[in-house]
Amino acid sequence: MESMEAAVKQILTEIGEDPERQGLVNTPFRVAKMYREVTRGYHQDPVKLINKAMFDVPYDEMVVVANIEYYSLCEHHMLPFYGVAHVGYIPNGKVVGLSKIPRIVDMFARRLQIQENMTQQIAHLINDTLQPDGVGVVVEGQHMCMMMRGVQKDQAKMITSTMLGSFKEDEKTRAEFLALIRSERAKR
Repeated sequence: MESMEAAVKQILTEIGEDPERQGLVNTPFRVAKMYREVTRGYHQDPVKLINKAMFDVPYDEMVVVANIEYYSLCEHHMLPFYGVAHVGYIPNGKVVGLSKIPRIVDMFARRLQIQENMTQQIAHLINDTLQPDGVGVVVEGQHMCMMMRGVQKDQAKMITSTMLGSFKEDEKTRAEFLALIRSERAKR
C-alpha cells in the first residue's frame, strides 16, 4: 500500500494541492484503502465464492434474481459506474444458493471493468458452473465518466445483455425473462 499512497501523494501534488495540508495528510492512506476495497474482485476465487452451494434439485423452471445493486470502476477513466443487474437461469438439475448470484455480480463489478465484459462474465460463470439450459443477464448502468466529464449526460443509462442457451435460442424463454425483469424494473 505504500507505493499506492506515494502515487496518490504525487497526484495531489500534480493537481496543485499540498499533500501535507491538514485535510489531506491521511488522504493517500484512505485512497489506497478505498481502492483495495472497490477492487476486491481481483482477489476472489469464483470456486470458493460459490463455496459448494450448488444443490441437486429437480426444478426446471426459470430462476430470476432481479435488481442486484452493483458498483464498479470503468477501466478507461477509473470513475464509478453503478446500477442493477438482473440474472436468470433455467436449472438443469442443479441450483445455486440464492446469495451466490449477487456475490457473483459483485465479484466481477469489483474490478476495473467495462459493463459489456461484466455482463458476459456473469453469464459465462453461471453457465460454466451450473450448466443450466440457459442463462440471461441484463445489466443497467449509469457511468460517471459520461455524467461528470466528456459529454456530461447525467440521464443516459447503458443497458447490456448476454443470453446463452435457451435464453438465446428460444424467443419465448427470452421474452419471459425480459417480462419478469421489466415488471421488477417498473417497481423501482
